[in-house]
Amino acid sequence: MFSVVVPGRPCLTDIVAVDSQPNGQATKFAFTIPISSSLSEIVVFFLPGTILPPNTGAAIYAQLPDPTTNQPSDFRFIGALANEKPSGIFTVRPGNAAPQRSEAEEEDDMLDEGTGSAVMTLGISIEEVQNIAPQLAALEAENSSGQNSMSTALVRQAVGQRQISTKVLAQRIIGSAFNFLASFAESDKGQDVVPLKSFRDWWAKFERRIEVDPTFLEREDPNANA
Repeated sequence: MFSVVVPGRPCLTDIVAVDSQPNGQATKFAFTIPISSSLSEIVVFFLPGTILPPNTGAAIYAQLPDPTTNQPSDFRFIGALANEKPSGIFTVRPGNAAPQRSEAEEEDDMLDEGTGSAVMTLGISIEEVQNIAPQLAALEAENSSGQNSMSTALVRQAVGQRQISTKVLAQRIIGSAFNFLASFAESDKGQDVVPLKSFRDWWAKFERRIEVDPTFLEREDPNANA
């Protein structure tokens, strides 16, 4: 489902599922990544064909060794992905957490990465959007350069998320069609007639909108004609 890129290394695909739901689908995954003092950011992305269940996101956590004891510390939330944001760059350790090193030291460090014992565990958890949004908001409060666009999208989705009845969804789809087709109506013997082509045009536009913004019908006042 996921892959990770560490700068200067091959793409990681050796993900491990760490739980199993009754339906056989895992929701928690982990990567074990050898670390160096220069490692501060990673890239996480969905593999082709990965689609998360509705109203969920992929919360990403990092567990680094404690610098004083070299024992694993607690998992720390570092960001999230979603169907609308299938990839991102995440900070696993502030850039100023390690002392400045010379270019020669950095090259030696890269050569020795595979032989060291220090590892980071990267956890990915499929969670409800309303559980992820507060963590993203807190992360932004700590770091103004955090995942701003991702947080905004998930927070907006969480705030607007609620059970939408089939009746309400049907009313919004019909309202979208009526508003669009009304401008194409022509009078024929006292009856309003709409060309079939206009309906096809509305349907094509509606499908494009669903692809770009799958949840727009679930919001309180969706702009169906946008």
